[in-house]
Amino acid sequence: MACKRCHAFALVPALMALAAGAVMLQDSPRLLVICAVAMLALAGLLWRALGPMAAPAEVVAAPSPLPQAQADALAHEARLEHAPVALFRIDGAGEAGDVAPLNANARRLVAPGRVVDAPALFARLAAQPAGRSLISFDSERGLERAMVAVSALSLHGKAQRIAALLPVESELESETLSAWRVLVQVLTHEIMNSLTPVASLSATAQGLLEELQLEGEAAADLRVALDAISRRATSLADFVGSYRSLSALPEARPERIELAQLFERLSTLLGPMWRARGGELRFTCEPASLVLVADPGQLEQALINLLKNAFEATAAVNKAQAHVEARLARGARLRIDIGDNGPGVPEDLLPHIFTPFFTTKKGGRGIGLALVRQLVHGNGGTVRHVRPVGGGARFVVSF
Repeated sequence: MACKRCHAFALVPALMALAAGAVMLQDSPRLLVICAVAMLALAGLLWRALGPMAAPAEVVAAPSPLPQAQADALAHEARLEHAPVALFRIDGAGEAGDVAPLNANARRLVAPGRVVDAPALFARLAAQPAGRSLISFDSERGLERAMVAVSALSLHGKAQRIAALLPVESELESETLSAWRVLVQVLTHEIMNSLTPVASLSATAQGLLEELQLEGEAAADLRVALDAISRRATSLADFVGSYRSLSALPEARPERIELAQLFERLSTLLGPMWRARGGELRFTCEPASLVLVADPGQLEQALINLLKNAFEATAAVNKAQAHVEARLARGARLRIDIGDNGPGVPEDLLPHIFTPFFTTKKGGRGIGLALVRQLVHGNGGTVRHVRPVGGGARFVVSF
């Protein structure tokens, strides 16, 4: 900087000398032009020498990086926010304490459209001891089960617990269906292997008895016994054959289904039987343009089974009613509600209603709801029983 200042001071006298010479040489145009050019050159040099001194360059400090501890904390917070499980903070070490969601999955779980009673879920979580357990809670899709892992810690001298909740209803349902399918397949195969020769031998014995044309009381008793064996064998074969539908369902063939048209077909098919006894069957599709990609035959059969149950459950109800409503639920899920004004499902039977072979109906076989669950699950959906506010039974099929 000092050197540039000296150069600037040396240029000033030279510039003054040229200005004086230009005044003295006014009579010589050529020399006057040369002096003017020289003056311009010196002025440029003088400007370049004085410019840095007049306006020093602004020094911009580079942004200092975040401290490593702060950067690590932000990274941990981002991982926590996007963890694939619902995380909750529980204040205190006892069976009570304030519960608060810690990440996005937990907030979505307790938001409207999922858990029906968030305070009840918080109370269940607060009562969980350290370790792992399986809990259930009511959601808009019905009763759901979840695996809960609770760990205890002390933060700033205060006892806290962290609860990680992972809904496992869909996974458990898939495994249960697979296990039942294998069990039914084995049982029906073994039973049919035993029934087939019994039915064949009884028919052969009846034929031989007719050929021999035996008479008397003993022959009559033998005919009755063989007829009873044949009838029971045939009845059991039919009974076991009906369960084969649970293990031998065809693969779903999805296609585009306009639900309004599907409901119109079901109304035409089932509406007259409800009206014949003074009842009413209503279908609602909002909006009317709702479309679902599934196997139309299997979905129709599942809804028919549910409405058949509703029809039987409301047999003793004056002005029996059932409704089927399709709409879009939270998370862009398609939801189909099927409800009636019957007596509803007893509380103690709820855990068993989808179990194959379980029935409370006289002469029932216990495959109706089990088949519904298989059909819906095979098309990528779920079916749940939910507790209706106004009584009756209510099932939710969601995709």
